Amino acid sequence: MSGSGVDWEEDDPFEEQREEIENPMKRLFLEYGRNYAFQAVVGVFASTFARILDLLPPIMLAVALDAVFRGEAGYAESLPFGGDLVAPYVPATQEGQFYLTVGVIAAAFFLGAAFHWLRNWGFNAFAQNIQHDIRTDTYDKMQRLNMDFFADKQTGEMMSILSNDVNRLERFLNDGMNSLFRMAVMIVGIGVILFAYNWQLALVALLPVPLIAGFTYLFVKIIQPKYAAVRSTVGKVNSRLENNLGGIQVIKSSTTEDYESERVEDVSQDYFDANWDAIETRIKFFPGLRVLAGIGFVVTFLVGGLWVFQGPPGSFTGTLTEGEFVVFILYTQRFIWPMAQFGQIINMYQRARASSARMFGLMDEPSRVAENPNATDLEVTEGRVSYDDVTFGYDDEETIVEDVDFTVAGGETLALVGPTGAGKSTVLKLLLRMYDVDEGAITVDGQDVRNVTLESLRESIGYVSQDTFLFYGTVEENITYGTFGADREDVIEAAKMAEAHEFIENLPDGYDTEVGERGVKLSGGQRQRISIARAILKDPEILVLDEATSDVDTETEMLIQRSIDELAADRTTFAIAHRLSTIKDADQILVLEGGEIVERGGHEALLENGGLYSHLWGVQAGEIDELPQEFIERAQRRQARTDVSTDDDD
Repeated sequence: MSGSGVDWEEDDPFEEQREEIENPMKRLFLEYGRNYAFQAVVGVFASTFARILDLLPPIMLAVALDAVFRGEAGYAESLPFGGDLVAPYVPATQEGQFYLTVGVIAAAFFLGAAFHWLRNWGFNAFAQNIQHDIRTDTYDKMQRLNMDFFADKQTGEMMSILSNDVNRLERFLNDGMNSLFRMAVMIVGIGVILFAYNWQLALVALLPVPLIAGFTYLFVKIIQPKYAAVRSTVGKVNSRLENNLGGIQVIKSSTTEDYESERVEDVSQDYFDANWDAIETRIKFFPGLRVLAGIGFVVTFLVGGLWVFQGPPGSFTGTLTEGEFVVFILYTQRFIWPMAQFGQIINMYQRARASSARMFGLMDEPSRVAENPNATDLEVTEGRVSYDDVTFGYDDEETIVEDVDFTVAGGETLALVGPTGAGKSTVLKLLLRMYDVDEGAITVDGQDVRNVTLESLRESIGYVSQDTFLFYGTVEENITYGTFGADREDVIEAAKMAEAHEFIENLPDGYDTEVGERGVKLSGGQRQRISIARAILKDPEILVLDEATSDVDTETEMLIQRSIDELAADRTTFAIAHRLSTIKDADQILVLEGGEIVERGGHEALLENGGLYSHLWGVQAGEIDELPQEFIERAQRRQARTDVSTDDDD
């Protein structure tokens, strides 16, 4: 391939999913097309009759030329077929025959327009409905996949499937199928009429057909991998743009605009190279196809013209009237365009096939977190949570959490502390079944979380992440997200408990203020307090706080912590915090290092123990000079490992 020389098929982030799909277009029609078979049948029916009516005017012109104007043949006898059926209705005079011809041609145009409208309605309705269904189904499947899937795929690549690939399907299902049936009717109809007039000259007119078929087959074999390459590079362009727009503040503050422009230029150049490679193949194919199709017209004109002037040339026999010759010329010219258009249809089909393979590959992506078909709803009575020798790794190469074992009684607060990369966040994500344990079990009031429905499990847990995310919409819509339908009084009460009510009231439109994409109009601390208010409004039996106050100042943290203490008083609470002062009153504190529990106990006991917890406390108390050298060296080694790990290992 031209350009960067990268094998884009191997670099396709969805290659594994795509290669599992054997016949994506067949599956598309069987799974989605059958639901809208009526619209498709209407489109096919209307397209067939519209094209038949389009073929009628040249026949009537030939009849008028031979029977009405030149008077060399009977009106009914000049028709290629059905003359005996229409003979009783043909006027006896030439004037009457002339007006009959005008009327038939006019009726053909008006009825043809009606069928063309019906055809467009059918194919458009068919395409738009399938486009809607497959986009929503693909998104629904995507949002239910495991978190590790999203760790391997970039947002732009997934947006490319939901947007570009689905739109390519719609173009084929509408324009492509419309053109396909139009071409089929024109080719079959013209072929039948030409053979009915003069089978010998018809063979001459259809001479390029096998050449066009072979040429098209060669085109398909060459273009298919090139379109796969184009689809891959589109996803990379989208990912780069989405990534840069999301980090525009960092780009500006780092004055790296030139650097990022070069990176965008690089991925855009890769797309240009892949797309231009496919374009070069197309622009060579279509003119060649027109040349082959044009051979039929030239040869037909030559042989037919000599036939009219001199009689049947060579081994040909029979007669050819001027009207019949006109029919052959008009139809052969009409025959050229549908045949040349066949390449465009194949072009759209191959694009649609590549896109549907990516979509179905995504839909068939297996989930590591599969719901037990016999799962029952979680019933939280006490809120007792137990981890029984839990071990987990994101892949087979590295274990993130190993032999974690503890029990939290209902209503107690358990804090997880430890250096970055210790596995704290992962431990709590296992409770939410963002991932499933590799070994061991997690139970809530004796119920294994793998045996309860995901919906009931997650409805019972309020989760406040360190990575606060707000949706585009109002402040109130973000607080009520997941607790839809809550009234304004409850929203305000939750906001007050999260120390958010006062700043919300000072916003331009209060609770109706639009927060912007990802909450960009609010500060980090404001976004975090809205996220806490969302969890408070949910009123869950179990509360998970993952660095819930990491983006607020010390004074606001004190106020929020007071509200969190009140909220956690009568429910099981898990808290992760780097600021150890916020969890020193927890009923239990687990200290993790390298995915294992290395210490456990209360705050005072852990300080007296003189272990990792006491050293971490000393760091935050500013007692760095008093820390042992061994702790500093271990911290340096941990930091080196953390630099190449992901945030999910925290």
